[in-house]
Amino acid sequence: MDTKFWLQKWESNDIAFHQHDANPLLVQYFEALSLPQSSRIFVPLCGKTLDISWLLAQGYCVAGAELAVTAVEQLFEGLGVEPTISELGQIKRYSATHIDIFVGSIFDVSAEALGPIHAIYDRAALVALPEAMRRQYTAHLQEITGTAPQLLVTFEYDQRLMEGPPFSISQVELEQHYGDRYGLSLLSSAEVDGGLKGRCAATENAWLLRGSHR
Repeated sequence: MDTKFWLQKWESNDIAFHQHDANPLLVQYFEALSLPQSSRIFVPLCGKTLDISWLLAQGYCVAGAELAVTAVEQLFEGLGVEPTISELGQIKRYSATHIDIFVGSIFDVSAEALGPIHAIYDRAALVALPEAMRRQYTAHLQEITGTAPQLLVTFEYDQRLMEGPPFSISQVELEQHYGDRYGLSLLSSAEVDGGLKGRCAATENAWLLRGSHR
């Protein structure tokens, strides 16, 4: 799985993963991060998610990273704003009031380019990546955000029954990625109605990650 996989998804409009409302787990549990309004939230691999509209409506600022320029163009179209576009090395930044989306590989997004981040909302990034890339991603995410607290959504199921994405991620794996620098708290765990993609039983989990030094 490489960048071509996701770019082809967007080019062919094969985006069943896109939700048409703000994610219920975001709405229910975001306050667990205890953030003041105007805090800046990082949404990795954001696509054109309506979660961003929800965050903006709650008075937060949003930074995102997305590989597909098509998704970002549709995101700003949905917001009804015209972005300012600037070049930052290997990536481009699409900016408007209270929002900055970095277009390109998330691994090309540096801490300097990203700027200050007060929390991370990861619904679609970790679960979208195969195991080897998850190790790289979680290390990079911590590096560029200064171990900001996270609201993280994962799935857990028998990976032998279905290929990802979304991939199955256990608590043991989360501890391997984040346990050295975060404390992990399970906020909710619920069976996926009808099974994941209608193919296998799965649970959807919401996690709160806070830096152990906080």
